[in-house]
Amino acid sequence: MKTFVLNNGVEMPALGYGVFKLDTQESCLAGVSAAIRAGYRLIDTAAMYRNEAWVGQAVRQSGLPREEFFITTKLWLHQMSYEGAKVGFERSLERLGLEYIDLFLLHWPYGDAAGAWRALEELYRQGRVRAIGVCNFTRPYLDKLLQTAEILPAVDQMECHPLLQLPELRRYLAQKGIQPEAWSPVGRMHPELTGSPVLGALAQKHGKSLAQIILRWHLQEGIVAIPKAAGEEKIRQNIDILDFELSEEEMAAIRAMDRGFHTNDDPDDPTSEGRLASRPTGF
Repeated sequence: MKTFVLNNGVEMPALGYGVFKLDTQESCLAGVSAAIRAGYRLIDTAAMYRNEAWVGQAVRQSGLPREEFFITTKLWLHQMSYEGAKVGFERSLERLGLEYIDLFLLHWPYGDAAGAWRALEELYRQGRVRAIGVCNFTRPYLDKLLQTAEILPAVDQMECHPLLQLPELRRYLAQKGIQPEAWSPVGRMHPELTGSPVLGALAQKHGKSLAQIILRWHLQEGIVAIPKAAGEEKIRQNIDILDFELSEEEMAAIRAMDRGFHTNDDPDDPTSEGRLASRPTGF
């Protein structure tokens, strides 16, 4: 698997497996185990997903060395403070049942992000986590965080797909040396994507699925992608994107599809924080 080198020298796989909404032990174990068999080593979870324990179980049951994996999890809003982040990290680590976490992220840019980040910096210096980063931080939130941060985030994970390409944010991340990572990288297969003549023509030309074309676009744009898929065949298909390449003309055609369309909460929408904060925690 191709990797990207983070700003602290850690290598991160360019393609991973997302486990959002794999909310039963059976579905999560089946999905993660199938992903491991297919060759995925980056597994992305979060405290809010309530499946960290099953992700850790699948990793342990794989029989593969722990160091082969790159495990990401995230801190939820109710623990977004210095002390809360410390507690949240320990609980995530305990649920995962692993010795360390590869990447620990602040899940959304709300609450006391500066305090939480200070706790992550301490955990990083202690060697408890190999890299720290943020999720859903747009430039204003990053600018605010960097006023007090001593360690630059290694990753910014955000919704990104052909309908939402965030070119200005990605240029800013490139200037800072922060690796972009896409959640919902295939845009939940929105009808504008499944019905796109551009993507359809490219899929036919290269003998690939629409999702494979989109994931290959992410790879060539330098964006880590973490597609979620149910079913072993789809999981295998999503990782099978290394045997073809999109031309610059084809990449440009996909870039022209951008229209700033969010399929989920927009971090810059003032109503998003309230909606997210109202979600039950129970973890």
